[in-house]
Amino acid sequence: MRAVRLAPPSVEVVDIDEPGGDGELIKVTAVSICASDLAYIRGGSREIAGHEIAGITEDGTAVAVEGMFGCGACAFCERGNYNLCSRGAVDVLGCTVPGGMAEYFRAPSRVLVPLPEGLAPEDACLVEPGSVAWHACVSGGVGPDARVAVVGGGAIGLLAVAAARRLGAPEVALEARYPHQRELGERFGATEPTGLYDVVIETAGSESAFHRCMELIRPQGTVSTIGVFEEGVSWPWMTALVKEARTVTAIGYAGDAEGREFEKVAAMLAEDPDLAASLITHRFGIEDAVEAFDVARERAAGTRRVVVHP
Repeated sequence: MRAVRLAPPSVEVVDIDEPGGDGELIKVTAVSICASDLAYIRGGSREIAGHEIAGITEDGTAVAVEGMFGCGACAFCERGNYNLCSRGAVDVLGCTVPGGMAEYFRAPSRVLVPLPEGLAPEDACLVEPGSVAWHACVSGGVGPDARVAVVGGGAIGLLAVAAARRLGAPEVALEARYPHQRELGERFGATEPTGLYDVVIETAGSESAFHRCMELIRPQGTVSTIGVFEEGVSWPWMTALVKEARTVTAIGYAGDAEGREFEKVAAMLAEDPDLAASLITHRFGIEDAVEAFDVARERAAGTRRVVVHP
């Protein structure tokens, strides 16, 4: 079968055996390219790419695949915090273990989330990044009483705007670099930032973005960070100190007594088709994966999520 393997400084399309072993076999329909995939290339990984995966099981069920498997047996996994399982830092899909950018992929049944009616399997790769954004909102305390700002107008930032609105935030502002990002944020219900906010979601992964979050947060508010920062990023400690601002980190996604965050995001995407239509800007077949990664890396104006369809 055909698959996309990381081959620094790019990728290559290769023939590999159909995946064996435990888990359910999935015919992959869509895998989107994340900034993490590009970071794995820079880090020298040569695994099969992809952790934002959707597909069809052998019994015909359309599913999104949780990209953080966990061990399935530890205390964290049993209570739904599989994002905190110790295996998460070891088995990194598409980096240290094979990902799903291939014609077929095999995954444990526990990480497969059936798609609701209205969400096409060709678009459901967005459930994974949407769940990352949702988890950051939950970690920061977004809800009906929270005035929220999102810093970063990429796909994750725009999904965070949608998630915050879905969680009941009465006002969500978007701090974005480019006019087309601000325009799309407005379409999703975001305003321009004014004043200070109860919760600020950092999605850009840059030092300047984090400093801006601290400027926007109110005293004793919460900054929730998704971005992965380079070593040596300076901490805006004086601003944080005088505000007693709280900073929380958010990794991946989880579940609780009310259900998985993957399920909630799948429902959000199903009920608002404009999200996928607006955020997926480029689609490629697997044979054109090299070009797909070039487009994702170059990030020309208007590029949001680039999707590969095996």
